[in-house]
Amino acid sequence: MRFVHIADIHFDSAFINLADKENLGEIRRLEQRKIFKKVIEYIKENKIEYLFISGDLYENKYVKKTTIEFINNLFKEIPNTKIFISPGNHDPFIKNSYYNKFEWNENVTIFKNKIEKIETEDANIYGFGFDEFYCTECGIENFEIENKNKLNILVIHGTLDGASLEEKQYNSIKRKTLEEKGFDYVALGHIHKLDYNSYENQKIVYPGSLAALGFDEIGKHGMIVGKLEKEKLNLEFVPVDETEFKIENFDITEIYSKEELIEKLNELNFEKNNLIEIYLIGKRNFEIDIYDLKKLITNEKIIKIKNKTKINYNLEKISEENTLRGIFVKKMLEKINLAENEEEKEILQNSIEIGINALN
Repeated sequence: MRFVHIADIHFDSAFINLADKENLGEIRRLEQRKIFKKVIEYIKENKIEYLFISGDLYENKYVKKTTIEFINNLFKEIPNTKIFISPGNHDPFIKNSYYNKFEWNENVTIFKNKIEKIETEDANIYGFGFDEFYCTECGIENFEIENKNKLNILVIHGTLDGASLEEKQYNSIKRKTLEEKGFDYVALGHIHKLDYNSYENQKIVYPGSLAALGFDEIGKHGMIVGKLEKEKLNLEFVPVDETEFKIENFDITEIYSKEELIEKLNELNFEKNNLIEIYLIGKRNFEIDIYDLKKLITNEKIIKIKNKTKINYNLEKISEENTLRGIFVKKMLEKINLAENEEEKEILQNSIEIGINALN
């Protein structure tokens, strides 16, 4: 049997993290549609028998009925493909969800909050869906496969080996448990990073998010295409998102003014389909106001800028001065050493720069 496995499309996402750039969220929402169409076209052209969607197909909070109709109309274009959807934490099967109140095409199966089995000619397809925005137990530990001579596939949304309290709220499942159950393939969703063929005979797979949602999802994004027989699994990752988010370091040690920095950034060239987050690194020779920079950057590829530079001063030496400047720096360094996280340290380091400039 042949299948396509996708997850975490997040249709109608607000793209809050891309709000720095005007209209980019709207552009990405349109690109989500284009990307999903490419998946359906691939299925049509290659006569794929199964489509597994492992959760977070859409954003329950934001999704429009017209988007649901768009998705379902595409499903109608592949009537011979059996579609299995496992609702996740962003699109749970709740009372007012479109999973519950919309009439989906007849080739679509939507799993609910108990592991259930759908028998086909090729395989037994098992699945589980969130029925709330959180899930701490899906019941997999007490589950047993009925017929191990047949192909057995699990479609589910969750966190493998979740350790933290937050991870355990999103259906934490032990990898060892899944392996012991004996599934021939586990179609996972929730983690937006691709994880397939990272070890020999891998059957438990995250395809990653179909379309990248921001700069915490760098690299290629797309779908898993699989061919499965008993004791034989072939997987291929097929990129479908033409846009790629990338992070680039830019050293400003030899730059001595805001104007020069803006000129240099505006002159940078990047590949056509890339969106860039710039990390300013090195030692800075002037105060940097990120919000001010963003207003003046005309390079359309640069979406975000982060200041990771350090002050071009010997702070330890200054802290030894018997001056107001020295006392100020000494006290601030003490606060930095006690800071609980990197964000707090960054704020304090920026405060030192402003203070030194005022006291010079």
